[in-house]
Amino acid sequence: MSGLEREPGCHPERSEGSLRPARQILRCAQDDRKSKDSLSERDMLYLAYHSNYLGNPLALPEGTVIMPVSTTNSRLIYDALKACDVKIMSALPETWLVHLIRMADEDPDMTLIRIAKEEEAVGISAGAHLAGVNSALLMQNHGFLAAINPIVSLALLYKIPLLMLISYRGHMGEKDPWQTQGGLATEPILKALNIPTWHLTNHTDIYRRLKDAQTLAHASLHPVAVLLSREIMWED
Repeated sequence: MSGLEREPGCHPERSEGSLRPARQILRCAQDDRKSKDSLSERDMLYLAYHSNYLGNPLALPEGTVIMPVSTTNSRLIYDALKACDVKIMSALPETWLVHLIRMADEDPDMTLIRIAKEEEAVGISAGAHLAGVNSALLMQNHGFLAAINPIVSLALLYKIPLLMLISYRGHMGEKDPWQTQGGLATEPILKALNIPTWHLTNHTDIYRRLKDAQTLAHASLHPVAVLLSREIMWED
């Protein structure tokens, strides 16, 4: 993961003190008449996390778009995971996954486990599998790269099925230079690890592809990756 997704402000409490940085970002943007395109991704993630995830405590005008992550397609993905009887989701804050994480946190029938490092999610899903519970891992592709050791030494070695939903940063259309090298390495490393992969680009395929990925993971007792593309997650 890049540094911006690991900022300690990604786990705020609902308090005036924790909202002060978000209010400052918003005020500066308004004073300078900046558009959302001129805000850094870190600022957009921070504002979206507070306004969407914590119930809009910034009192933004209705219809305000801070960052163009697709709520509609995030809902389709989340509903597909629910249809797959996923009961546990592990994740840490990441720009494209912000709505999925919020939906899981608001759902009393879903257990959302907030992780500090992506490799922790592999152990969580391994434990869930041994307990007979379906789980899913949400991570950015840089987080996947950070989790290779437990994927190899735990999931592959001990035949643990993993349903990994990976936001595919650094692919076609990527504007952030720091995401590009991870994007170039993602599919070659998945192929080198012999992990079946589906590049999800069409919202009409969401339910079928997630169900198929879960079915294969359980049948093969092997990790399976679904790459969440810009076409699915981003609304330019």
